[in-house]
Amino acid sequence: MAGGGAACKSDARLLLGRDALRPAAELLAPAVLLGAALGLGIGLWLGCRAGRRSPRHQECEAPSNSNITAFALKAKVIYPINQKFRPLADGSSNPSLHENLKQAVLPHQPVEASPSSSLGSLSQGEKDDCSSSSSVHSATSDDRFLSRTFLRVNAFPEVLACESVDIDLCIYSLHLKDLLHLDTALRQEKHMMFIQIFKMCLLDLPKKKSDDELYQKILSKQENDLEDLEKGLQVKLSNTEMSGAGDSEYITLADVEKKEREYSEQLIDNMEAFWKQMANIQHFLVDQFKCSSSKARQLMMTLTERMIAAEGLLCDSQELQALDALERTMGRAHMAKVIEFLKLQVQEETRCRLAAISRGLELLAGEGKLSGRQKEELLTQQHRAFWQEAERFSREFVQRGKDLVKASLAHQVEGTAKLTLAQEEERRSFLAEAQPTADPEKFLKAFHEVLERQRLMRCDLEEEENVRATEAVVALCQELYCSTMDTFQKFMDALFLQTLPGMTGLPTEECDCLRQEVQENAAWQLGKSDRFRRQQWKLFQELQEQDQQVWMEECALSSVLQTHLREDHEGTIRGVLGRLGGLTEESTRCVLQGHDLLLRSALRRLALRGNALATLTQMRLSGKKRLLQELREQRALEQGSSQCLDEHQWQLLRALETRVLEEASRLEEEAQQTRLQLQQRLLAEAQEVGQLLQQHMECAIGQALLVHARNAATKSRDKDRDDFKRTLMETAVESVYVTSAGVSRLVQAYYQHIGRIMEDHEERKLQHLKTLQGERMENYKLRKKQELSNPSSGSRTAGGAHETSQAVHQRMLSQQKRFLAQFPVHQQMRLHAQQQQAGVMDLLEAQLETQLQEAEQNFISELAALARVPLAESRLFPAKRGLLEKPLRTKKKKPLPRERGDLGVPNDEDLASGDHTSGSLSSKRLSQQESEAGDSENSKKMLKRRSNL
Repeated sequence: MAGGGAACKSDARLLLGRDALRPAAELLAPAVLLGAALGLGIGLWLGCRAGRRSPRHQECEAPSNSNITAFALKAKVIYPINQKFRPLADGSSNPSLHENLKQAVLPHQPVEASPSSSLGSLSQGEKDDCSSSSSVHSATSDDRFLSRTFLRVNAFPEVLACESVDIDLCIYSLHLKDLLHLDTALRQEKHMMFIQIFKMCLLDLPKKKSDDELYQKILSKQENDLEDLEKGLQVKLSNTEMSGAGDSEYITLADVEKKEREYSEQLIDNMEAFWKQMANIQHFLVDQFKCSSSKARQLMMTLTERMIAAEGLLCDSQELQALDALERTMGRAHMAKVIEFLKLQVQEETRCRLAAISRGLELLAGEGKLSGRQKEELLTQQHRAFWQEAERFSREFVQRGKDLVKASLAHQVEGTAKLTLAQEEERRSFLAEAQPTADPEKFLKAFHEVLERQRLMRCDLEEEENVRATEAVVALCQELYCSTMDTFQKFMDALFLQTLPGMTGLPTEECDCLRQEVQENAAWQLGKSDRFRRQQWKLFQELQEQDQQVWMEECALSSVLQTHLREDHEGTIRGVLGRLGGLTEESTRCVLQGHDLLLRSALRRLALRGNALATLTQMRLSGKKRLLQELREQRALEQGSSQCLDEHQWQLLRALETRVLEEASRLEEEAQQTRLQLQQRLLAEAQEVGQLLQQHMECAIGQALLVHARNAATKSRDKDRDDFKRTLMETAVESVYVTSAGVSRLVQAYYQHIGRIMEDHEERKLQHLKTLQGERMENYKLRKKQELSNPSSGSRTAGGAHETSQAVHQRMLSQQKRFLAQFPVHQQMRLHAQQQQAGVMDLLEAQLETQLQEAEQNFISELAALARVPLAESRLFPAKRGLLEKPLRTKKKKPLPRERGDLGVPNDEDLASGDHTSGSLSSKRLSQQESEAGDSENSKKMLKRRSNL
């Protein structure tokens, strides 16, 4: 007893009975200790969290070494054992092992309050599935555990102020939300970086400026497409969140797993949609931007290369911030456990004080100073009074705690809105001052650092608000605890200084001495709970260290899986390209770059999905882990009192130790099975993503093969055509059917046809130019008329004001503004006119080229007929002629530039089968005329040789 008293001298609450004249002053000591200890502990923890900004991130460490440990050891609270507490008549408790443990209970001394008593008896509802307690059956049955409900929380402060919540499941569900928010932030960053990269690629094109209307139109289209893509995804995610339980306050683990699976599917669909948008850029550039296919392909290769660099930055950020999210989750679990200890403090005080009062009244009854009936009446009154006060503490804590949480969340929303606006302005300022094209790689890194710093600031804001809410809840608990302890002291004073002297006739001094003994006995029992609490806290720290080790193993497994998937896909694509052969080095590099980009994006998505599945694994195992932890705490409690156990009690203790080992083995087996099951699900999803990747790569390889085939076919057709012309010339020279007059007639008719074609072309060109000139003049006159109408109204207004000097000054200023405003207007008009003229010239040159090809084809056909050249000798030439005739028939209806893809000198780089600019048309026309001139010279040589013969 002396040793126990000495051990308790350092605890402020043990001094409550030392000076009965000043109970209120003594009650301030524990309040000060509690507030200071928790404030210091949380402050140090927050300081450690804030220190992660300097090295960007550190791997999460167990918070067991912080000063919160010292605080927890001081707090007169214990972690609740999974049992129902039913106080006996003398105020003691009879704790048992787990409800389904079919063993006899280990007895304790009848007048002492057991520190293992549960809080659940105070106001425990009938929703066992909603509470933190679970049976062996519910822990071992997957179906029942998946159907268990727990509180649906959206923010950490909600966990602190609720009663009978499953802390583990709530904390893990918040971790899943953090992963989803991380994915959203990184996806939005990828979209912003994509827009900036695309902008740089467009500026690399010749004669393109950032104020170009078409340039802005293309950028706006990409931005709008990305916004629509994100809005559609958010709608789907929101609908999934609201499905299932709807507005219910609770949610099942099965619903959580279903929603996470649907989230994953929707995010993969969004990723694939982004892939398709990137793939359509090349066709869009060719069709709308009037960019050649070679330039468009080069732009896409640059875009892909820089997006690969961006994906690398995003992947590194995701790995580090996923660890950071895990660290926050461990910290939340730590703070929630501390708050839970504080909430249980009043319950432990109630049991210890009632047990001490029961012992004191038992002494009076043993001395004959108090009858048995009087003792029972007094105990019943004290039980009712103490437990009603404890219920008031819990009820008021929940009510006022919810108000604190509501205020905290409102403050967080307000702070987040202000921070969002400031960060948007920061991004605009950065983009306005930066020069991307000077050093694209440096710009991307700098932009990424800005976005990453903003993400960290948002996370820190949320975390600071969580700590602030925790401190507010601690202050509330401290306030209610002091009030409750004051009420408890009044109950004891009234019992021993008023009720007992009047009922027994004992002197007040003797009752006061008995009161002091009762308080010392209560302090001694609280000292026993201190030792048990130290063991509980140690077990909790060990559990967190084990959880941290499990998470590190999950990260290692995820890294191995990522490496395996990358090597497998890269080996497959390289093997396919190697077996195909024939592709150019540029085409091969383009395919590999596209595959690398898609693979990086897919693996990053699968990595987050793997983290989510690891979290779901821990949620499934939380029931088993809780049962095992409770058994370990029960074993620690029994081992603490093992000095006074008899043989039967030793057997029960050994049976308990055996049960702990069995549950640990079952937990390990179930953990392996659960991990295997969810890993198989991850592999199945990885296979689905791999199929999507395979489909996209099949299209890319198909396009590359198509270009290769077109190039080969073009070269073969050119060679066959040259061979046929050479053969035709030699045959005509040697043919007896070909005369000088016949050849001259063909050549003359050919030249006349060419002359008519050129005349018609010049007339059409002049007519179109006149039409465009007329339209420009009409637009100019209309604009001048509008300009003249504005100054007149201004002059009338000025004249009406009778302020000549001011009116003149205003007119000068307005004329100056109009004069300056004319420059961009004229520039825009000239640009529009040049675009119209370029389009008309393209159309006319397409018609001219078609007609020249038709004339050449007619000349060759007539010469072949004159020389009696059989079709068998021309072989491939009729196929070529068929290709020529098809556009000719189309040209007679409506000539289009895109229909020249297979005429003249083919463009072997055309992927879009319709890419021709005016420059390429001019070069084709020049080569065509050179070919015609060569044919004429060959005809003259042939006539000369015929004359010599």
